[in-house]
Amino acid sequence: MTTGIQLDGVSRKFGQIRAVDGLTMNVPQGSVAVLLGPNGAGKTTTVRLITGSLRPDAGSIRVFGLDPIADGQAIRQRCGVVPPKPALYDRLTGRNNLEYAAMIWDAPARAIEEAAARFGIDDSLHLKVAGYSTGMRTRLALARAVIHDPDILLLDEPTAGLDPESARAVLDLIRELAGSGRTVIMATHLLHEAEGIADQVILMGAGRARAAGHPLELAARYMKDPVVIIDAENRATLETLQGRPGVISTVWNGALHMTIESIEILPDLVAELVNDGVRLTRIEPMAATLEHLYFEMQRQLRDMNPQPPVSS
Repeated sequence: MTTGIQLDGVSRKFGQIRAVDGLTMNVPQGSVAVLLGPNGAGKTTTVRLITGSLRPDAGSIRVFGLDPIADGQAIRQRCGVVPPKPALYDRLTGRNNLEYAAMIWDAPARAIEEAAARFGIDDSLHLKVAGYSTGMRTRLALARAVIHDPDILLLDEPTAGLDPESARAVLDLIRELAGSGRTVIMATHLLHEAEGIADQVILMGAGRARAAGHPLELAARYMKDPVVIIDAENRATLETLQGRPGVISTVWNGALHMTIESIEILPDLVAELVNDGVRLTRIEPMAATLEHLYFEMQRQLRDMNPQPPVSS
């Protein structure tokens, strides 16, 4: 795939704080990259570096082959950006806000109605933005971001304050744009938002990309031992599983969560239990969700890079 956004060894400091530290990432055109990480991981700074609103201290950035510092205006014309706290004109109506954005981007008049309808604020455009709820403000910011049909969408915590219906509209928009060849980068710390839409997950910590890849690739790398949820009429009969060949560990969490060396041994395990008279009520191989993957990646990365003890 053609490279859309590429960062090589990018760093940015604020005083003594290194917000981004040697960050390298590659987002192909027409794909969805999700920047995952806790607050302070460098996600917002990364978005600002891509648009050229921040200058890197080191490293290089290319957006469709352009340099955000030298070609910032050209890049921003191709970007739709939704920051965590979007700045809106409170004394103007929602329509006025969209009209102003349409004028800046030279978007057609019909784009205002289309963008407002997409996010369910078409009935509120006559109201002043000062009276908008948090969710309405976010939806207005999203409508403004797509009014010029951008090639790139940069979303920083885009569903903050949204109701479930509006949040789903945002995720549907991401799928729609990526499907039509747009490039999307979404920064979030909400794991469920990235589930099912990410072509690439970039786990960020302390300004670095600590791990990156497709969710299935990362699952294969960090969650090699499958987990099976198993239950029985008499739960005491499952206690023998811990000592059987191929069973790595078992833990009770509503039902028995059994970690095994390979999913291939599951039929034989089940057959042995049945032969022993165990009446099974549930056998469910656990699909690796992004949440499981995230915390397993974090655990393994901590084990590989332990923090030095703090001296008293």
